[in-house]
Amino acid sequence: MTTTMIIPGAASMTDPAILLIHGSAHGAWCWRDLLAELHRRGINARALDLPSHGMDKTPYAEITLDSYRDAVLADIAAHGNSPVMLVGHSAGGYAITAAAEAAPERIASLIYLCAYVPKDGMSLGDMRRAASDHPVLGLIEKTADGLAFRFKSNAGVEALCHDCSDEAKTYVRAHLGPQAIRPQETPLRVTEASRALPRHYVICENDRVIPPVEQRKMCAGWPEGTVHSLSSGHSPYFAQPERLADTLDRILHQTR
Repeated sequence: MTTTMIIPGAASMTDPAILLIHGSAHGAWCWRDLLAELHRRGINARALDLPSHGMDKTPYAEITLDSYRDAVLADIAAHGNSPVMLVGHSAGGYAITAAAEAAPERIASLIYLCAYVPKDGMSLGDMRRAASDHPVLGLIEKTADGLAFRFKSNAGVEALCHDCSDEAKTYVRAHLGPQAIRPQETPLRVTEASRALPRHYVICENDRVIPPVEQRKMCAGWPEGTVHSLSSGHSPYFAQPERLADTLDRILHQTR
């Protein structure tokens, strides 16, 4: 069973809620500071634990990309089926795209936060291997059963959080969990169902996990005003929660 961290806001009833989807090995916990900032702006926002992450105890051996998709859609249904602004961080770009492919009518917009934008017929692993630089491979290690990986306690956390406070680094180190490999080796069919939705990309210019040059490739040719930039590493929700909240607020008003 997935769990959701909710912070109610005072936004207009016409505004879509923001649903935050974490990346590899993370959980709803990583949005702690950003949720507080969004709440201060009166924005209705919540964050979801994908299956086997955070408070969800599903064994990672059972997880598929469909599991992630279904968890996102179940959360939307549980909150009244109103369309949401889906924000996917890093690997979360696959989860939000899969959800949009299955039920585009439930999605107001897709926001890729230093995230993978899936290419038709490719898995996340395929995209990573096709990149000219993929530093994440030196930051992770497989679990003993070979079905998942973890970020290394020192090198991995430093790459994820090099521009974050010491408190945030300690918090991340204590909360990171295993990441099932199977969802990241599953190709995704990408059609106009998701591509026709309003889409935005937030590039993190000092990212040491997904190089900014690769982020730019994934949103090359997108319409003017849909590509944004933060002078942040891979964890802007800890490093620059105020600026990230401002960016999401602007996007929210653009896509009303």
